[in-house]
Amino acid sequence: MKRYLIVLGSAAFVLFFTLTGFECASPEMTSARLALQQKNYDKALEALHKETAKNPTADEAYYLMGYLYGERENIDAMVENFNKSLSISKKYEKEIKQAKKSYWGTSFNKAVAFVKKAQNNPSKDSSTVYLEKAASMFRQAIKAEPDSVDTYRNLAFICFNLGKNDDAIEPLNKMIEMKKSVDAYRFLGQIYYNKGIELKTGYERSKDAADSVAYMAMFEKAIGVLESGKAIHGTDSDILLYLSNSYIAAGKATVAIDVFKQGVVADPANKYYRFNYAVLLRGKMDFEEAEKQFKAAMEIDSKYLNAEYHMAINYWNWGISLQKLADEAGKENPAIKEKYTLGLPLMEAYVQQKADDAAGWELLAKLYSKLSMNDDANKAFEKADKLRSNK
Repeated sequence: MKRYLIVLGSAAFVLFFTLTGFECASPEMTSARLALQQKNYDKALEALHKETAKNPTADEAYYLMGYLYGERENIDAMVENFNKSLSISKKYEKEIKQAKKSYWGTSFNKAVAFVKKAQNNPSKDSSTVYLEKAASMFRQAIKAEPDSVDTYRNLAFICFNLGKNDDAIEPLNKMIEMKKSVDAYRFLGQIYYNKGIELKTGYERSKDAADSVAYMAMFEKAIGVLESGKAIHGTDSDILLYLSNSYIAAGKATVAIDVFKQGVVADPANKYYRFNYAVLLRGKMDFEEAEKQFKAAMEIDSKYLNAEYHMAINYWNWGISLQKLADEAGKENPAIKEKYTLGLPLMEAYVQQKADDAAGWELLAKLYSKLSMNDDANKAFEKADKLRSNK
């Protein structure tokens, strides 16, 4: 997380009074200025409210009220009064910009301090309290200075840490609006996709047509965000992965295959297009073409571990499919063992690098079992069970 240490003192404010303290003014403004010099801020606010009631075009009064509300950390009232002053004239525009920047920096740094306390606190409950306070401070900072992408980013990530994904939607949308942020496309697409999955699960229980409409609408939202992200960040693997998943979940597997096939044709050296196209082909049981695309992805990147893992899954599914056909026909098929044999070294290499992946060990165990390597299978199953029990 970036830190913004903005220290803006009150020198400009004091100078303002030095220069204007003896100008002709209404009794209310004179009283307000005197109270400010005496640091009697309650009395100053009272006098300024009287001034604006008498004179709704008192730009200086609104400016000073904004300043005083800022000192009280009432950012809503600060911004409201600053905006009123600017709507009357631009006389205090420079001072208002400086003040907003100062309050943004103060709020941002307080938020960062709360985040550090949360990270250093072993108590989950206390950590949550500090994160809530950090979120509140980032929201204050946004009110003071709504043009900082970093503030929206930090707020969104805190919402994720708090498990409040819905609260992250607004700052993520602002990140997209302001900077077309790749992180924002990723996470917003992921939120909509996961919400769609939740709603679809609910529909499968309720069979209510309204629930069906709701989950489809959420997948469409995910697709819309991720397609926009793909147009700008076409090589981002997370965007491409969630886009393909969203197409499939929305019953648009054919559309997804066409999209990634076009991507492969347009950019054949793009390993992510190759990978996602392969995963989609595997989903429609076109194992042979999927194999070609996985191999092409690994030729582009010889250390593409995820492609190796999914290639092994492709061989496993291929073998299972061939076994089913052989059983139905009542015939032996030597190609079945061949597919499992091809998947085995890929998984052995995978678990060497991903030793904590229980799913990887389980798939390796199944391959050993199919190849009658029972001792190795038992050890791999034990490893998978141990990893899951430790979570």
